[in-house]
Amino acid sequence: MNLPTWITVSRLLGAPIVLVALLDPTDLRRWISVVVFVIFAGTDWLDGYLARRLNQVTDLGKFLDPLVDKLLVMAPLMALVGLNEIPAWGVFLILARELTISGWRVNPAFQKDNVPGAGIWGKAKTVVQIAAIALLLAPLGTLWQNAALFLFWAAVALTWISGLLYLFPASSKISSDP
Repeated sequence: MNLPTWITVSRLLGAPIVLVALLDPTDLRRWISVVVFVIFAGTDWLDGYLARRLNQVTDLGKFLDPLVDKLLVMAPLMALVGLNEIPAWGVFLILARELTISGWRVNPAFQKDNVPGAGIWGKAKTVVQIAAIALLLAPLGTLWQNAALFLFWAAVALTWISGLLYLFPASSKISSDP
């Protein structure tokens, strides 16, 4: 494994740290979960940058990166459902899209076609998901929590838009990511 792939794999450590911090969500532990989540989410950009810069893009990295991203995103979302801070059906919509696209990507029947890469919709989805989760985790006042919920629903919408554009790229000039 090369450096970018190791960075991708290291992102797996973020999910359990966030989950443990939220077992007893004091303000301090919530801030810890925010910092840990944002740092590990930031490694998504870093591993991609290094893979391209060092010419170390691998099939393993292309497979692991979106899988690890989904685990890092779903862990805090499920914890927030457990804390009754976001509705389970909203998280289900995100999970359903993510599993569908992941299954689509690994299905050999569809690999003969040119699979679209990360596009503006997929990147927007990722940024909004990360921002929403960070704000939802943070122990902020009601105004910020309302903004966080708005971002959460925006993330749900962008998740589905990017998924549909990924599945049906011919109907759009802009492709999306997994």
